Amino acid sequence: GSEQVHIWRRSYDVPPPGGESLKDTRERVAPYFEQHIAPLLRGGTNVLVVAHGNSLRSLIMLIENLTPEEILKTEISTGVPITYELDPDLRVLSKSVLTSPTE
Repeated sequence: GSEQVHIWRRSYDVPPPGGESLKDTRERVAPYFEQHIAPLLRGGTNVLVVAHGNSLRSLIMLIENLTPEEILKTEISTGVPITYELDPDLRVLSKSVLTSPTE
C-alpha cells in the first residue's frame, strides 16, 4: 500500500518493481556526468540540465557531495530551476533556487 510506495520513493537502495532505486540511478548518472557534463563545466561552459526526480537527485548528490541520508532529506520541487556556481574543481561556490515572487 501507501507505506510501500513511500519506501520506494524515499529510500536509497530499494527499487520499485521493474524500476531503479536512487542508488541504481546514481550509478548510471555519475559516469555520464563525469564524461559529458564535468568537462564542459571545467571549461567554463554554462550547462542546462533538464531531468526528472532521481536523475536530479543523483546529480545533486554528485555536485553537493551529499550522502544517501542527506539526499533523502533534500526536497526538490518539480519544475523549479536550481542554479550552481562552481569553482574549477567543481566545488559549489553558490546555489540558488528560483522561486516565484509570491513565495
